[in-house]
Amino acid sequence: MAEADIDDLIEIIEKEGNIEDIPKTLPMMPVRDVVVFTDMLLPLFVGREKSIKAIEECVEYDRYVFLSAQRDSEIEKPGIDDVYEIGTVGRVQKMIKMPDGRIKALVQGIAKAKAVEYVQKRSFFKVEVEILTDVEPEDLDIEIEAMMRNVKENSEKLLALKGEFSGDVGDLLSHIDSPGKLADLVASNLNLRVEDAQTLLEITDTVERLKRVNDLLARELDLSTVQAKIQTHVKDEISKNQRDYYLREQVKAIHRELGESDDKLAEIAEFKAKIKKCKLPETCEKEALKQVKRLEQMHFDSSEASVVRTYLDCIVELPWSRSTKDFLDIKKAKDMLDQNHFGLDKAKERILEYLSVRKLNPNKKGQIICFVGPPGVGKTSLGQAIAKAMKRKFHRVSLGGIRDEAEIRGHRRTYIGAMPGRILQGLRQCKTNNPVFMLDEIDKLGSDFRGDPSSALLEALDPEQNSDFSDHYLNMPYDLSNVLFILTANMADTIPSALLDRMELIHISGYTRQEKAVIAKKHLLPRKLKDNGLIRRSIHISPNAMESIVSEYTLEAGLRGLERKLDTVCRKIARQIAEGKKGRFSITKQNLNKYLGPPQYISELDQEESQVGLATGLAWTEFGGEHLYIEISLFQGKGELLLTGQIGEVMQESARAALTYTKANQKPLGIDKEVFDNNDIHIHVPAGAIPKDGPSAGIAMVTALVSAFTDKKVDHKVGMTGEISLRGRVLPIGGLREKALGALRAGIKQVIIPEKNRKDLHDIPKSVKSKLKFTCVKDVKEVLDIALEKD
Repeated sequence: MAEADIDDLIEIIEKEGNIEDIPKTLPMMPVRDVVVFTDMLLPLFVGREKSIKAIEECVEYDRYVFLSAQRDSEIEKPGIDDVYEIGTVGRVQKMIKMPDGRIKALVQGIAKAKAVEYVQKRSFFKVEVEILTDVEPEDLDIEIEAMMRNVKENSEKLLALKGEFSGDVGDLLSHIDSPGKLADLVASNLNLRVEDAQTLLEITDTVERLKRVNDLLARELDLSTVQAKIQTHVKDEISKNQRDYYLREQVKAIHRELGESDDKLAEIAEFKAKIKKCKLPETCEKEALKQVKRLEQMHFDSSEASVVRTYLDCIVELPWSRSTKDFLDIKKAKDMLDQNHFGLDKAKERILEYLSVRKLNPNKKGQIICFVGPPGVGKTSLGQAIAKAMKRKFHRVSLGGIRDEAEIRGHRRTYIGAMPGRILQGLRQCKTNNPVFMLDEIDKLGSDFRGDPSSALLEALDPEQNSDFSDHYLNMPYDLSNVLFILTANMADTIPSALLDRMELIHISGYTRQEKAVIAKKHLLPRKLKDNGLIRRSIHISPNAMESIVSEYTLEAGLRGLERKLDTVCRKIARQIAEGKKGRFSITKQNLNKYLGPPQYISELDQEESQVGLATGLAWTEFGGEHLYIEISLFQGKGELLLTGQIGEVMQESARAALTYTKANQKPLGIDKEVFDNNDIHIHVPAGAIPKDGPSAGIAMVTALVSAFTDKKVDHKVGMTGEISLRGRVLPIGGLREKALGALRAGIKQVIIPEKNRKDLHDIPKSVKSKLKFTCVKDVKEVLDIALEKD
């Protein structure tokens, strides 16, 4: 309150008002958000048309005007029912017309009055008023004086808390000795609601009005005291960062008032909406909202806020509840698999079995399938075919060379640059929680001081555990039970045993030459023609040429080498077409060397005749089955054994066991004892640059030894595989399918196998069995009878 206003109020209070001069009829002006009390000086800005006319009309009524509060301040054109009946007769002390047409008026409250009748309603309100007189007490007893003193003291305290108390205010309060005037003065300076102020105005009993003001003043004093305590507490404890944050929030509030965008608030709202849309489990949603709250309290550009923001992005982008609907038409799935893959009957049968069970029982926990086979046989494409048949998303992760456990389980968020593991990253890219997820090269996992990735995979792959998979970065359980995991490996021996126990192995051995020729004609050649911009009728490869490409230019279990050779042929034809040559290009066996050069693989068996001391064994490698030569030479010496060809420990033991058996059975075999004493024995397994090991070369070594000692030739069309004991028993081996395919590629006609491997003949394709003669044996004597040529 300004000093000039206080002086005016003192003058008004000391002056006795003369209400007899007030006209009975007055112009009425509705006022908004304020109730005018008697003796109150109030500046008014008059802008409404009716109000301007009323304030101008009051000059005709000795500047008297009737002021009544609106019931609803939002109403722009109030009617009779929109204003209170009881108001205050005011007198305009000063009036200034503003350039924009509004009027600024200083009005003094003179007396309370009641609108009895509306004389005029059109251009402005004109009413007939009845002056209301306050009921004053006859004497000021002790209770009233105590109440007045209490009101004055509380008023001073309230003004002091707000920093507005001065000596002039004290003089003003001390000059008032009327309960009604004191009540009106205090009420006019309290921030009261219009309803509460109007209630006070309508009370004519001054003592009752003072009691009501005393109650309202006490409440306002309590609120101001608590507010002052809070402000003091906040001021004492606020730090520099908090102060800066508070100022920034004020700036943002100003921007919001100006209609400018608030990026942070929009980001927080977006995160909350996305979390709600994700349909997280209850515990996960609680943690996510907790992180959103943390982000809300951080500075927008701080490094920690960036970490939390990245974490929340990971949460909302994971497919917690999004999944694709499975397509489980078994017949169409079979047609799709047959269309995309030739052969591989066992693998396709197992896939169809899985789809059938899934159709009958969608909630069954799936077995982890692992395709084991040489490179290029179609393991990855089979996984893609499963996804295509089920209409699921497909994602592939290569595990080759991974040594850090964090690659699978994720990094903890305490590290800079932390990120989730490969599994959650894959699901985040797929945007569905039930994709076909292929983990490639599981047999090439490593481990070092950073952890063991295979142990981390146990939780992800085990159907009994992966419903609550825990990623270190996410730090909340995630359900992987809907994911169809398919693993691939070149060999099962190096897969960790704990993982191997949870898998179902499906062996894919490789393709026969006939199968390769069919695949090349139906699948590989059309693809390469398209890749090189050729049309089907521009090139013709004869069946003999295709067979020659398969047999003389590739020697592998898979198809990648064959695919490269076909690509080479198509590129050379594409160049000729680009240079302007026209016509249809016919490729035959006779002109094939123009495109691919001379044959790279000519079977050694086609060049060799049966020889003494040379036996053909069969070996399994991670690239498929191979034939293996065992060469033995005798030269003068003292009976020592010399082994070469990078033979491993297991094959060295097989060689010693074969020599022991030969020495122990020299008489039945027709070998003179002096031959062992006077000759050194050299066993060589070409090629010498390739390491070789395994327990299946025993019978081939015995055959070569006996051939060398008896000077009998070994039939070069016979291949053999099997381990021996010192008693001459032929022991079972593994990888028979792969070895049989390798024998067929090498041109072998007859294969000797252990009797206990007879059951494995079931897995060998009929086309192979029709071209190879399999002979099952129990004893080395049977092997020698078959392999050694008769004189």
